[in-house]
Amino acid sequence: MFITGRVWKYGDNVNTDVIFPGKYTYTVTERAEIARHALEDLDPTFAANVQAGDVIVGGRNFGCGSSREQAATCLLYNNVGAVIAASFSRIFYRNALNNGLLAIACPAAAEAIQAGETVTVDTERHVIRCAAGEFAFPPLSASVMGIVEAGGLVAYVKRRLAAA
Repeated sequence: MFITGRVWKYGDNVNTDVIFPGKYTYTVTERAEIARHALEDLDPTFAANVQAGDVIVGGRNFGCGSSREQAATCLLYNNVGAVIAASFSRIFYRNALNNGLLAIACPAAAEAIQAGETVTVDTERHVIRCAAGEFAFPPLSASVMGIVEAGGLVAYVKRRLAAA
């Protein structure tokens, strides 16, 4: 799988409340409306300007905070191609994968990549290419890639059961 997109870069400890504000958790349910509120408190320009395939790059502990699933789905609903970070909160990472959003921990790449540049993620070669060079990341398991390629855990399980 190849993902090529423009970078939106943020720092350390980007929490779920700034990814998707908690005040909308129980009142906003439509995909388009969830997408409109993505990162609005951190970067008010994001939802209006993000393009399909764009890549978010974060620092350490990306997605810390509450376990709200909308923090991952609001990015997915904006057609973000991947999230690269120095590290992820465990719950955000799992929510991202469960919903089919590729999340890659690669501290060296997260540090080197600059906002606005174009990056390519090559999941077959396990590398991220950017202006500063190529950065290797640990191979993603076949099941993780299957979940992402299927569009989420539910779709992945349905495929597996249908094939059995």
